[in-house]
Amino acid sequence: MKKYCTFFTLLFLFFKICLIAQDQHFTQFYASPLTLNPALTGAFGGKYRVAIIYRDQWRNVLDNPYVTMGGAIDTRFTLNSRRKRSKDAFGVGVQFFSDRVPSIDFSTNQINISGAFHKSLNKNADQFLSLGVQLGIAQRNVNYERIDFGDQFNGNNGYTEPTGEVLPENNFSYGDISVGLHYSSAPRKGVGFFIGGAMHHLLEPQVSFYIDRNPRDGTQFNGNNKLLRKYTAHFGVQIPVGERVQVLPRAMAYMQGAHLAANAGTNLRLLVDDISGTAVHVGGWVRSVRNEDDKFSLDAVVALVGLEFNNFLLGFSYDANLNYLGTSGQRQGAFEISLAFLGQYEDETVLCPKF
Repeated sequence: MKKYCTFFTLLFLFFKICLIAQDQHFTQFYASPLTLNPALTGAFGGKYRVAIIYRDQWRNVLDNPYVTMGGAIDTRFTLNSRRKRSKDAFGVGVQFFSDRVPSIDFSTNQINISGAFHKSLNKNADQFLSLGVQLGIAQRNVNYERIDFGDQFNGNNGYTEPTGEVLPENNFSYGDISVGLHYSSAPRKGVGFFIGGAMHHLLEPQVSFYIDRNPRDGTQFNGNNKLLRKYTAHFGVQIPVGERVQVLPRAMAYMQGAHLAANAGTNLRLLVDDISGTAVHVGGWVRSVRNEDDKFSLDAVVALVGLEFNNFLLGFSYDANLNYLGTSGQRQGAFEISLAFLGQYEDETVLCPKF
C-alpha cells in the first residue's frame, strides 16, 4: 500500500504542475531561444541554426524521470535596400517541444512557427531591436491504462478490478500565441548588452481534459482551467577581459500566475584556438522560486560546461535542487544537454548570447 500511496502522491503532483500553472523549463535558456523569446528567431550570427535540447529531472526519485526535449530550426535573411546594403534582417523558424511523464504516459507536445524582424540601429550594425511573434498548436495526452484507481483494488494483492470512474477523452489540443521584444548591443571589441521580454499564452487557452456541456444547446466546451499568461524577462552582458577571456553574466525571470522563478549567474568563455573557433564555457547559477504560498526559497544551484568548436555548440548543465521531494529524504535533480549548429557563421554579427 505504501507503494501505491507514493504513486498517487506523485500522480497528484505531476497533474498539479502540468495542468494548472507551469510551462516547460530549460536551465540553458539561451540554448533554446525560440522557447525563451520569439524575438530571438533568427537572432544569431549566421544564415541558419539547428538546435536540440534535452532535460530529465527527478531521476533519483523516479525509475522513469520526467523528460522535456525540444528541437528548432531557424534562419536569418538580410534585407537589401535599393540605395545601400541594409543590415536589417528578419528570421523565421519552426520549433517543437515535448514534456512527458513516462510513469503515466502524460505528455504535452507542441509545434510553433516563429517570425521576427531585426532592425539595425546604427551604421556598424552592432545594435539591433527585434520584435517577434509565435503561433503554435499543442496537444495533451494521458494513458489511462497506466493509472490505478482506488475501486480497482481487489482487497488482496493488486489493482485488478474494473473502475467505475467516468473519464474524459484522453487527449485534446489548443492554439497558442506568444510575442516578444529584444535589444542587443554587441560592439566587436567592447562590452555587449542584451535584454528582452516576452509574453507567452497571450489568449490564455483552456487546457482541461474535462468537457462540460452547455445546457442550452448541448455544445461542448473545455472546463475552466486556463493556461495562465506567462511573462518572461532576460538579460545578458558580455565583458571582454583580454583577448581570450569573456565574463558573461546572465539572468532570467518568469512569472506565471502565483509562480515566479528567477535564474542568475555567470559564465566564463575561454578561447582556446581562434583559428578553429574552439572555446570553453564554465558557469555557475542559482535559481530562486516563489510558489502558491507566496514564499520565496532557493530552489537550485546549477553548474554548466559548454564547448564551441567551429560552428557547433555543446552544453551540459546539472541542477542540484535544494528542496526535498516527499518524505524519502531524496533531493530532486535535473540534467540538461544542448547541441546547436550555426550554418555560415558570421562572427562579426552577434544578436544574442550562445549559452
